[in-house]
Amino acid sequence: MKPIETVDKCTTCSTCVAYCPVTKATRAFKGPKLTGPSSERFRLYDETGGGEISEIEALDYCSNCKNCDIACPSGVKISTLNMLARAEYCKRHKPPLRDWVLSHGRMLGRLARRFPGWLVNVGSTNALTRLILDKFGVDARAPMPVFVPRSFTEWMGDHNAMLTASDRSRLTKKAVFFPGCYVNDYDPQTGKDLVFMLEKAGYEVIVPEFECCGLPMVANGFFDDARAAASRNVDTLAALVSSGDVPILTVCPSCQLMLKQEYAEYFPELGKHESIVPHVQDACEFLIGLIESGELDIDVREDATKLVYHAPCHLRAQGIGKPGLDLLRMASANVEDARSGCCGISGSYGFKKEKYDVAASVGSDLFKAVKDSAAEYCVTECGTCRLQISHHTKLPSMHPISWLRKLVK
Repeated sequence: MKPIETVDKCTTCSTCVAYCPVTKATRAFKGPKLTGPSSERFRLYDETGGGEISEIEALDYCSNCKNCDIACPSGVKISTLNMLARAEYCKRHKPPLRDWVLSHGRMLGRLARRFPGWLVNVGSTNALTRLILDKFGVDARAPMPVFVPRSFTEWMGDHNAMLTASDRSRLTKKAVFFPGCYVNDYDPQTGKDLVFMLEKAGYEVIVPEFECCGLPMVANGFFDDARAAASRNVDTLAALVSSGDVPILTVCPSCQLMLKQEYAEYFPELGKHESIVPHVQDACEFLIGLIESGELDIDVREDATKLVYHAPCHLRAQGIGKPGLDLLRMASANVEDARSGCCGISGSYGFKKEKYDVAASVGSDLFKAVKDSAAEYCVTECGTCRLQISHHTKLPSMHPISWLRKLVK
């Protein structure tokens, strides 16, 4: 996608500004219209090639939540314009080390496994370590995910090794699962629960050697690193689905958004990405299809636990509805839709010292709705959304698929 192809669709109606949660939360951000289409015209036609208007307009405060894209009546890819502009800016102004650390989770996960789990997690509980991280630029108040000593991919390898010949004989179909960094390093239970449901429906689950989807790198300005990760993922996934109608399932909306849509927008030179797009599907949406077709027969127990559901921004940006909510309602779960917008964390955004208060302000309506719901659990597809909501409401949270697994007898 060439930026000019979408820039010229902008009619400067300001709808995006009205729907931007960051513009509402802080005056440091001038809004998606000004930083996106309006400034892109200057960036495209600036004969000096300076492009320093990005710095003046505090482009860095765009959280890449996609609400501007969702709201735009003309189909302008405003967030993409912002991310491409940030990438160009970061080529001239190197991002801080903190941003590199926050955006390279897959690499850090591999490194962390060289050390004892307690040592890796000391940063989330030790006051002195949190103070040091605060000086490093990671806010001392920010919620820190707990690193698991045994990754999902390690568990999956052991799980496959334990399957008997009888088990394998009934797994007659194949599904590729792209777990993403959060499930792999912090929330393997969601991956385990999906594997249980898929194997129950007769699917052999293939978990490839994967890289980060690249979205955290894009959002923090490390565009070349994101391109390299995307290229490896595309090559791996394209080979796995080349033999037929094999689904590529994700449990993280941001991973799905990258694989399905944003690789084409950010890295059009990766031609193979077109071959994987038709296969990429939300795991909740896929399970709904299995239940409706009779492939997955679930016998669920009655449970009156009150749940509140939050639809992540990157899920809404895909226009596929709310499959996690629909899946739970199919299982007769007692679930209420929060309907209260962005949680504010936007991946690594809310961890940053200068953004923590902005993120908290962005999510304030959602936090109030969650508290007012009188729910006992929050359910949402996004890992960092769960982290942020639990941090600000003290309510435990989990993925819809994990709650479904709790209900299956």
